Amino acid sequence: MALLTLSSPHAHGPNATSRIMLTVALATLPGLAVMTWFFGPGTLINVILAGLTAVVCEALVLKARKYPVGFFLKDNTALVTGVLLGLALPPLAPWWITVIATAFAIIFAKQIYGGMGNNPFNPAMIGYALVLVSFPVQMTTNWAVSFQMSGSEVAGFTDALRAIFASSADVADVYTGATPLDDYKHLISKETSDELLTRATFNGWLNGGWEWMNLAFLAGGVFLMLKRIITWHIPVSMLAALTLCSLVFGWDHDLYTPTWLHLFSGATMLGAVFIATDPVSASTTPKGKLIYGAGIGILLFVIRTWGAYPDAVAFAVLLMNFAAPFIDAYTQPRTYGHSKARRGLKTGK
Repeated sequence: MALLTLSSPHAHGPNATSRIMLTVALATLPGLAVMTWFFGPGTLINVILAGLTAVVCEALVLKARKYPVGFFLKDNTALVTGVLLGLALPPLAPWWITVIATAFAIIFAKQIYGGMGNNPFNPAMIGYALVLVSFPVQMTTNWAVSFQMSGSEVAGFTDALRAIFASSADVADVYTGATPLDDYKHLISKETSDELLTRATFNGWLNGGWEWMNLAFLAGGVFLMLKRIITWHIPVSMLAALTLCSLVFGWDHDLYTPTWLHLFSGATMLGAVFIATDPVSASTTPKGKLIYGAGIGILLFVIRTWGAYPDAVAFAVLLMNFAAPFIDAYTQPRTYGHSKARRGLKTGK
């Protein structure tokens, strides 16, 4: 009689990969909505363009590898990569920046390692880092200015399309400017903190719409925690480490960026909730997640404060991706039936 052999676990649940990835994509909608409201439709256009590029590139590579295209596309991992890249890129960046970043993320950072579950680095951040170091001008001069900061209306849908696809300098010059992190970092040597915070860049409750964007992404993260798709370890440890470093080393606001600006500007919450928690490239053990998240927070503060870039979520995450396997090896929990945890990298007998 033939025996039915099944691998564990035998329990069935609703959290298939496609459903999880779709939920992650949906959780970004509050942040996307706030970004569109304050900064115009550029980010929405980027998300659509990056999502389509990601799906097309994934399909082409799967076809070339003779894999069933439909079966792998429906896991929605390529879509999530595109969505995250679209959210991270400057809202009015030229269309080819988005296409290059997304294609590189899918082809070289994901599929070249074997596809879903095999990539050692976060694909979206690989794509972002590539275009940031390759095209620094386009990546730092196309950030949309919110209506709070400019005192006028943001770019309309037609103007955003012209800026992105026609590279209209006239349109871009009207609606773009520096980010609050960039402004503070480069102007604090010339002005006091009180003088600097009176600038239009910081107009509003905190900094001209960026605070609401970060709070919206944080709300999406809380939703993912409630759905048990991510745990609290990485976001909390990352934000706690960033806050502690800012309070200890950056307490003088006439020299360093204030803590609230670190937390509620740039891609802090997007990075903490949606990027650092990537289940493939992040640490997976409970203690490891705390170390991994804290490492990202520390690196984020160091690069923002003393590095060349005003925001550094991509570099901080990628550097900790390097360390994730090592962290996991030394933070393994004790398994059932063993008196103590088996930790470390074992070589030989």
